[in-house]
Amino acid sequence: MTYCVGLYLKDGLVLLSDTRTNAGVDNISIFSKMHVYQIPGERFMAVMTAGNLAISQAVVNMLHEGINTGERVETLYTAPSMFRAAQLVGDAVRRVYNVDGPTLEAQNVKFEISLILGGQIKGRGMRLFQIYAAGNFIEATPDTPFLQIGETKYGKPILDRALQYDTDPRDGVKLVLVSMDSTLRSNLTVGMPIDLLVYRRDEMKAEVKRRIGEEDPYFKMIQESWSKALRDAYRAIPRPNWFA
Repeated sequence: MTYCVGLYLKDGLVLLSDTRTNAGVDNISIFSKMHVYQIPGERFMAVMTAGNLAISQAVVNMLHEGINTGERVETLYTAPSMFRAAQLVGDAVRRVYNVDGPTLEAQNVKFEISLILGGQIKGRGMRLFQIYAAGNFIEATPDTPFLQIGETKYGKPILDRALQYDTDPRDGVKLVLVSMDSTLRSNLTVGMPIDLLVYRRDEMKAEVKRRIGEEDPYFKMIQESWSKALRDAYRAIPRPNWFA
């Protein structure tokens, strides 16, 4: 399983993904699920993937090599808009399904993939999309400023309660790390290290791109501080008066 989360904020994007893949308790591996497509000064895009690793890698490789639309070969480096980039990702998913889907279904293997695409092209708006296994997609908005894929339920409550569109990206980093910590504690199929990326609106390049391991001092501080804050909040809540 996987956990990836993307924040769509007034001042930029915050993206975070884990790296664990597993096919049983004795077959655990580390693969990056965050892929960056960047031409500094001209465009910045990042794709995060969840689902079947072979399907995800096939889609990512197709995006790197380009998609022949009949008139030309298009890639995320040539897409004229973020909307077109999301269409290309969806097209890649459908093409992989057309090749591999029937064979997988014959083996009783589901065609499972979901992706988050975020970024900006110079002169155009910054956008964040979630692409489904059918190749269709939705977009984050100021009213719904985050998207999640993979094992989403454990990390969602903190985002629902604390995140707003005008949250500073630096505070967004704290929120996604708390969200990831909650998921790591509750689901063994999500694991370290984790990949963090921060993009500032109109910068056309990543501001922060960092791999965070178990011994990272800031992440350890987040884990300890959040656990203490929860314990303190729980103790501060009055007991019910239902007892004699």
